[in-house]
Amino acid sequence: MRKLALSDEILLKIEKPARYIGNEVNSVNKDVNKVDVRFAMCFPDVYEIGMSHLGIQILYDMLNQREDTYCERVYSPWIDLDKIMREEKIPLFTLESQRPVKECDFLGITLQYEMCYTNILQVLELSLIPLLAADRDEDCPVVIGGGPCAYNPEPLADFFDLFYIGEGETSYFALLDLYKEMKEAGRTRREFLEAAAGIPGIYVPSLYHVTYNEDGTIKEFAPNKEGIPATVEKQVVMNVTDTYYPSAPVVPYIKVTQDRVVLEIQRGCIRGCRFCQAGMLYRPTRERDIDMLKKYAYEMLKNTGHEEISLSSLSSSDYSKLEELVTYLIDEFGQKGVNISLPSLRIDAFSLDVMSKVQDVRKSSLTFAPEAGSQRMRNVINKGLTEEDILSGAFQAFKGGWNKVKLYFMLGLPGETEEDIRDIARLADKIARSYYEIPKEERNGKCQITVSTSFFVPKPFTPFQWVRMNTMEEFLEKARIVNREVKDQLNRKSIKYNWHEAEVTILEGLLARGDRRVGKAILKAYENGALYDAWSETFHFEYWTSAFEETGVDLAFYTDRERSADEILPWDFISIGVTKQFLLREWERSKSEEVTKNCRAGCSGCGAAVYKGGVCLEDKN
Repeated sequence: MRKLALSDEILLKIEKPARYIGNEVNSVNKDVNKVDVRFAMCFPDVYEIGMSHLGIQILYDMLNQREDTYCERVYSPWIDLDKIMREEKIPLFTLESQRPVKECDFLGITLQYEMCYTNILQVLELSLIPLLAADRDEDCPVVIGGGPCAYNPEPLADFFDLFYIGEGETSYFALLDLYKEMKEAGRTRREFLEAAAGIPGIYVPSLYHVTYNEDGTIKEFAPNKEGIPATVEKQVVMNVTDTYYPSAPVVPYIKVTQDRVVLEIQRGCIRGCRFCQAGMLYRPTRERDIDMLKKYAYEMLKNTGHEEISLSSLSSSDYSKLEELVTYLIDEFGQKGVNISLPSLRIDAFSLDVMSKVQDVRKSSLTFAPEAGSQRMRNVINKGLTEEDILSGAFQAFKGGWNKVKLYFMLGLPGETEEDIRDIARLADKIARSYYEIPKEERNGKCQITVSTSFFVPKPFTPFQWVRMNTMEEFLEKARIVNREVKDQLNRKSIKYNWHEAEVTILEGLLARGDRRVGKAILKAYENGALYDAWSETFHFEYWTSAFEETGVDLAFYTDRERSADEILPWDFISIGVTKQFLLREWERSKSEEVTKNCRAGCSGCGAAVYKGGVCLEDKN
């Protein structure tokens, strides 16, 4: 084994060399010759993004607690170093030992965002690992995919040896134990993969076959041989208090996206927004015990030196002991200069009161996510938020001293009309008006409202997984309607409008709901030069359109088409606990603009509450 540390000459040529040198505070150092399993944990994006990912920090800490395992980190090299590594024939290496990734036993890749798919191929190629799983031999690491995009693994099926479906704290140790056992017995790579398919939550694509109907839809998806499970079940940790969590996370040398301590207060969400994939995937809701959170807050701040702590969850306002936790953090750390960040809060008096305690209201802006401009559309998507809630929350915020508000909406939602679209601008204007209802002497300068619209992408395992996606032209026309309507509002000078890139959205839609046939287009796009597609400055849509033409992949088939309720979807072989019957029921309720109660108000029978022996929040209360 040889170290591949970059020379001083190369480090002086590239942007932010600290991305590649390792040896950060709290990083783990082990003797590679004294472990049985080497695991390279990869986030296929630049270091600053990957270092901000909590999931990798948890798994890194968990795997390194095993004496027989060394978990190291690897990220996508930025384009400057990518070029040098290819020219100098330097293979990709791990940060900790600075040794080739290819020498590891496993390469685990987090699938967080569809637009990172070409970066996965970059990581494999720079690691000298064949891009196609079928071409790998006994000397290659086992390539594992996990994370939210693994819930439709099919577009990436050709590139991965296996996928881990669910939360990493559950089945990873069983997988490593099996690997050690079979390695010592001299078993082959193929034999290991076949045995791994029997571990709950493990999906091995090569052990399944797909056939198609004449119209291009899936005819059959089934195992190739007996003993391979027809359904792969998501793995969840029901007790999130007594499980793994890093008390000493790695501290980067340079500023990263989330440059703070992250304290995960709960998993799951009670709200049931019909567009939200995370809200369905991470059910049921599981809270961490407050004493555990207090302990880890103290230890993480002490072990990192960070001056900010962020409370992480899909809906922080719904954590039952949020006020007690925030009060503790203020009392314990406020005088020590520690800031408290509270993302994912709802618009209500309680949340505003909490935020006023932890933020300098004269410097910070408030972020609201109404998602839709009209009440009708908020009912369609089951947002559970009325216009009265929004305007009242905004007014209370303005009275509390805030004057900057960011509003997030979606365009292209199912059933949307032009009036619904115009209502985005009108709602922003009503919020601005509420600011000017406050006496002038009580205001904090001018009102600043930033309206941002993303374009809606239907995702697997949501009630909208069957719906037709808008075309690029439809998206852009809807953005133009909002833009014109904003300019027609009374308070237009107080409103700024931004919208997302339609080309990126269309591509995300293809990759989100694609099947195995899409893999050849991903490979061809990468060969055409596609890389860092999540970054505006490096995204080239023409690489993809050319790839579709060369491979015969029909973009419209995957995006501009409504699926029937009885169509076999590429991800139907995965069970997430939430039943297909529930998702279909919610799809129908959306068409009639019916609101479904949140989990605390009453169980809606989604199936996740009793999955893996859990109980419904309603039953607990």
